[in-house]
Amino acid sequence: MSEVKSLQVSRLDARQADWAQRWDAFVFAHPKATFFHRAGWQQIMAEVFRHPTHFLYAHRGDVIEGVLPLAQVKSRLFGNALTSLPFAVYGGVVAHTDAAAEALEAEAMRLAQSLDVDHLEMRYLQSGRHPEWPTQDLYVTFRKEILPTEDENMQAIPRKQRAMVRKGIKNGLTAQVDPHVDRFFDLYADNVHRHGTPALSKRYFQRLMDVFGPDCEVLTVSSAEGKPLSSVLTFYFRDEALPYYAGDDLAARDLAANDFKYWELMRRACERGLKVFDYGRSKQGTGPYAFKKNWGFEPTPLCYEYRLYKRDAIPQNNPSNAKYKLLIETWRRMPIGLANWLGPFIVRNLG
Repeated sequence: MSEVKSLQVSRLDARQADWAQRWDAFVFAHPKATFFHRAGWQQIMAEVFRHPTHFLYAHRGDVIEGVLPLAQVKSRLFGNALTSLPFAVYGGVVAHTDAAAEALEAEAMRLAQSLDVDHLEMRYLQSGRHPEWPTQDLYVTFRKEILPTEDENMQAIPRKQRAMVRKGIKNGLTAQVDPHVDRFFDLYADNVHRHGTPALSKRYFQRLMDVFGPDCEVLTVSSAEGKPLSSVLTFYFRDEALPYYAGDDLAARDLAANDFKYWELMRRACERGLKVFDYGRSKQGTGPYAFKKNWGFEPTPLCYEYRLYKRDAIPQNNPSNAKYKLLIETWRRMPIGLANWLGPFIVRNLG
């Protein structure tokens, strides 16, 4: 009679390639896992942001039954948090069994207390696991089926938005996959600077491409004369396309380059046989929220659960918080070279 192995919770060591492979095999197979559960994020968190990581997996022997990627972000200005996962819109526990999920959560809560964090945060795409925990209802996500043919996808876009896409096509815009992040970063950094928010580092985006390979792609739209106008960095996971970071030149609006960019991304995803277009997270009542609604996407509330330890309320470290208004206005007036140098030191603590 064979021995039944007991359930254990271990921490992923990036140097153990065999366990990283088992981790990713589990993530690609589990229906509730997301791109942000992939093992490669441990490298990104540690190398780029220098945040302590706790990528937990529940296993019996060498068979993984559940995973929970966590990283700690500790800052004097923004607090001390253990999050699944910083800089990601989705996260939390994914597991085949209740026993595995409960073991991972128990270890996460033990870690949170031993690290003396203010709170533990789980960013679920779907429903959370603890209705008694406080939840953040600020964000929604936009996900929609990619139809089988290019024409069907075009016709599914509401009439006014479809006219904008066709305007971009008539303007002779072209799209190209870039092998590096140079053009993307220039457009992204200029865009966030105009909005008064600090930019992530160029190194971060390059490491995303290095770590995730063909599952991380930059698409740049140029004018008929060859000037870069709009760019998007997209993640691919199973049969999904997730445009995640983007940037636009001031001239992009008049030429409908932003509209053309997302249509071209959707068209190429359809051509590849992908099934889901994930337009990503937006705050309710913002311009990006309205833009995605105009494409015919319906918002779905995201479930962000918090286990509070040293605070009485959920933190509001986002640009919608009125206390950051002066900082945003000051940042807009800062020379962009200085902003690009200083930004990564600030934004690494936001997560």
